[in-house]
Amino acid sequence: MEGSVFTPALEGIKLVKSEQGEILTQPFLDACKHILPVIDKFGASMALVKSDIGGNISRLETKYASNPTRFNYLYTLVQVEIETNTTKSSSSCTNGLLWLTRAMDFLVALFQNLVEHADWSMAQACTDSYNKTLKKWHGWLASSSFSVAMKLAPDRKKFMDVIQGTGGDISADIQKFCADFSPLLEENHKFLSRCGLDDMKAS
Repeated sequence: MEGSVFTPALEGIKLVKSEQGEILTQPFLDACKHILPVIDKFGASMALVKSDIGGNISRLETKYASNPTRFNYLYTLVQVEIETNTTKSSSSCTNGLLWLTRAMDFLVALFQNLVEHADWSMAQACTDSYNKTLKKWHGWLASSSFSVAMKLAPDRKKFMDVIQGTGGDISADIQKFCADFSPLLEENHKFLSRCGLDDMKAS
């Protein structure tokens, strides 16, 4: 494949916003999906994160597919639940978007660590980004599962070699992905926060 494993995601991010600057549902979910092959390269250590992201994407896609015109914009999935008072349900799209955004926060922080801290092991990079993003939202059970998973983190150099793909500058691709994707995640948090929905925790 041309470029690195980040290339499809970088291309996908360009399509996420409408001409009016609103986040479109399917292109946003597609951009998240393009990161799943990158997560695969982590092997068993990221199986939990991958299934979590995949599950939340599916949940949002199912709702979107039920009425693509109505749910063309990402936040309409949440607005309809605010109107019906179902945002707090564990199977809500609000919950799905919140946890998808948080998981992506974790990955962006992890990719930034890999670029900025060349001397860190993969486990160190993962643990630091987890502590900065997901940890405060996780209860004891989720935190301990995560600690166990981090012991399976792959060798850093092998991982970087695998995601390099055919040529290109992997560090530049990672930095571009983090720079382009972070504002979208930030926008999701701001929207959820305005609706008072940005502080749900897991058990």
